[in-house]
Amino acid sequence: MDLGLEDRICLVTGSTAGIGLETARRLVAEGARVVVNGRDADRAEQARIEVGAALAVPCDLSEPGAADRLVAETAAAIGPVECLVNNVGDAYQVAFEELTDDQWNSMWQLNVMSYVWCIRAVLPGMKEARAGTIVNVSSTAGKRPSTGMPNYSVTKAAVLSLSRLVADLYAKHGIRCNAVAPGPTATPAWLGEGGLADQQAAASVKTRLEVLDAVGAGRPLGRLAEPDEIASVIVFLCSERASYVTGSAWSADGGTVPIII
Repeated sequence: MDLGLEDRICLVTGSTAGIGLETARRLVAEGARVVVNGRDADRAEQARIEVGAALAVPCDLSEPGAADRLVAETAAAIGPVECLVNNVGDAYQVAFEELTDDQWNSMWQLNVMSYVWCIRAVLPGMKEARAGTIVNVSSTAGKRPSTGMPNYSVTKAAVLSLSRLVADLYAKHGIRCNAVAPGPTATPAWLGEGGLADQQAAASVKTRLEVLDAVGAGRPLGRLAEPDEIASVIVFLCSERASYVTGSAWSADGGTVPIII
């Protein structure tokens, strides 16, 4: 199936590993001109080489002004962004009563404001072209909060609201905006040293492997997602095959959230 992404300029934030890296890889495979992004310059360049992206732009999107620089550098190098995938984010286990104001604020800046800033930066070009696609990566925790990740859950719920807001505001300009809500996925966020599996094990009597087994068993499909399974949904929503889809929140969670929304 031709997804209509040939030569489309696509920016994927947080794309040096996991879902973002696989999304960049699949967009490149569809013929898109992809820009990868991450905080670390070496990792961003490594990701560019690995997937065959057109450009790597390292920056910390939690910092005001970084999104503007990212989009401007993309436009100067290869042209205005036609497709934005907001994927950058952070997650960790913490008790609600132990969360500090700094933890709330820092996660809000990265998980929400980076999305706002990136969207705001690409809107002028998309409005001028009267076309554009935006996909925001949320989480099942945005639909059903995770009690072990309070600040993460709240920010991911905000991403869902932001996605619907942008869809409503800019449909008249030919701009589509959707959200994807993955469940637990086999990425470094879960599997890496000190990641969510290790954090859950440290807070319980389970081993790391027992935690991963339990998390997988908690999905109706009985396992964690693979990054490319989430990336496939994102790329579809970026594509011309999804030309009449906007304002949606697509669950890609193995049946985790037991409601239709």
